[in-house]
Amino acid sequence: MYVGFSHLTDEAIPLVGRRIPNIIVEPPGPKSLEWVKRDKAVLSPYNRPFYYPLVVEGGEGAIVRDVDGNEYIDFNSGIAVLNVGQCHPKVVKAIQEKCAKFMHYSYTDFYYTEPVQLAERLAKITPGNFPKKFFFANSGTEAVEAALKATKWHTKRQLFIAFIGAFHGRTHGSIALAGGSPAHKRYFHPLMYGVTHVPYAYCYRCVFKMTYPECNFWCVDFIDEWVLSRYVPPEDTVGFVVEPILGEFGYIPPPKGYLQRLKKLADKYGLLMIVDEIHTGVGRTGKMWAVEHEGIIPDVMTMAKAIGGGCMPLSVTMAKAEIMDWGPGAHCVTTGGNPVSCAAAMAVLDVIEEERLVENAARIGDYMLKRLKEIQEGNPVIGDVRGRGLMIGVELVRDLKTKEPASTEAKEFITRAWKRGVLMITGGMSTIRIAPPLIIDRELVDKGLEVFEAVAKEIASGRS
Repeated sequence: MYVGFSHLTDEAIPLVGRRIPNIIVEPPGPKSLEWVKRDKAVLSPYNRPFYYPLVVEGGEGAIVRDVDGNEYIDFNSGIAVLNVGQCHPKVVKAIQEKCAKFMHYSYTDFYYTEPVQLAERLAKITPGNFPKKFFFANSGTEAVEAALKATKWHTKRQLFIAFIGAFHGRTHGSIALAGGSPAHKRYFHPLMYGVTHVPYAYCYRCVFKMTYPECNFWCVDFIDEWVLSRYVPPEDTVGFVVEPILGEFGYIPPPKGYLQRLKKLADKYGLLMIVDEIHTGVGRTGKMWAVEHEGIIPDVMTMAKAIGGGCMPLSVTMAKAEIMDWGPGAHCVTTGGNPVSCAAAMAVLDVIEEERLVENAARIGDYMLKRLKEIQEGNPVIGDVRGRGLMIGVELVRDLKTKEPASTEAKEFITRAWKRGVLMITGGMSTIRIAPPLIIDRELVDKGLEVFEAVAKEIASGRS
């Protein structure tokens, strides 16, 4: 039975007597250890941090099962990919039916209907009431690369402004925008020329040692008064590339008004707002798109992760129609607009609408934030609880006054939670990232938060 959220009754689909989480073999079990050994023998480690040796065999909804038969509550969603849950029946059916019809014929050279249908649908639900054009690829970094190339072509400019703490992918153009970890760039220079990084509105650790709202968004005025006025020529600058909520760096939402202030600055200098919704989009934050929390209308927007349902590679670059004026041959991806991926995406959008998952993300997200802040009270290891919808960061510190990051404790935290049946990962310096599927219900959330609270108390007492 698919374990999720019923749009028909506004109630959770019951677990029908199942014990979840269900740890039958202490993880990592023997089968997991054997697969980890085989993995290391033949696969490149590339950038996988391997938070803990979880070896996934299957799952349903907000439940994940490993090869040893353990079942876990999913507070990670495959890094915010499984917004409609694991193996949603409607998404599975759409993929099966499309695969039985045809799989690929190179949309870069010929026509077929699925990319048109998906683009027309996205045009209606993305911000802005103006003509739009879409470019389809396979991964988030490809969507960002397309955004960079399209805007360079259109503006005939070369420079971009990105943000400290940002993450936009790992290919040479998108990695040049990243500002979260030296490991992402080590030994890969030279990267794409022309990116200037400025501080993001990370209020818990303000670079300028100021406090919101008394700061009056000095982090934005700094870009105006010091970067664009004294360092980076606006007439050579394409625009800002910004995440509406920092993802990889620890789920950091800016204070209300920040994006509006940034958009005003972009308009002042005639710069484009290129918004990366790869991590935040498709309902994750309690709005379909995170920019909707502030009414921002981007000039360009990137999407990936959840748009393909977690099973099909798909990314999207959306732009105002006049911006995508590049000529034939300027850019293409062989499997972009794959019909099976497009079918999966349309099924994902159906599920989100029919099961009212955006509303569920907002409702359950508010509940989780409230509960996590209650857990924070009196716990000396939890420095900050923040988030929007089901994109929540809990930042651990070694001292509440100095805010010294507790990176070792954060790793220990997610490992202990995993062993008890709740899947989470870290981000930034020492943040626990919480991003369950949008179909999750109160029953599973409460069970997961019981584990979270118990582990938080253990980590705190172990340090005292």
